[in-house]
Amino acid sequence: MSELQESRWYVVHTYSGHENKVKATIEKAVKTRGMEQFIQEVVVPTEDVVETTKTGKEKVRQRKIYPSYVLIKMIITDESWYIVRNTKGVTGFVGPGSKPVPLSDAEVEAMGIDLTVFKVSGPEDLEEGEVVTITAGPFVGQTGTVKQIDTHNDTARICIDAFGGKETPLEVSLKNIERI
Repeated sequence: MSELQESRWYVVHTYSGHENKVKATIEKAVKTRGMEQFIQEVVVPTEDVVETTKTGKEKVRQRKIYPSYVLIKMIITDESWYIVRNTKGVTGFVGPGSKPVPLSDAEVEAMGIDLTVFKVSGPEDLEEGEVVTITAGPFVGQTGTVKQIDTHNDTARICIDAFGGKETPLEVSLKNIERI
């Protein structure tokens, strides 16, 4: 297949509860085999959910939006297909006869994956102490201060004032924040 082919988003079905293990295993295989140009992004879509504990405290936890599914932005080649398909915990690609069928741009947007260029394009563009606004999720519109940047996962730990002025730390994807 041509290396000039455009990467597309595909959906992979996994065993329940194995989504993060599958993501980590695929990312490790991509690095060790030097396949970064073919398998570019592996995503387990999550959202932050505020729950009230038995003691009345509010707690933020991440919930998988599509349990048992992992989204992968990739160019299908024999080797990239093999890496994904033979990852422990993967039951197959979503499509007829496990033949990978790419998602349309509308489907990708409906799943909450931003197709536009990141508002914060990468961890190198962000510094600790910067003030940012959350652009997606349950805390949309909240502003906070960047406390830590995770370059491996393209996330930032920010602190917002929530729950009656209490400083609350959140881990937010760089896609979902922008500078003020």
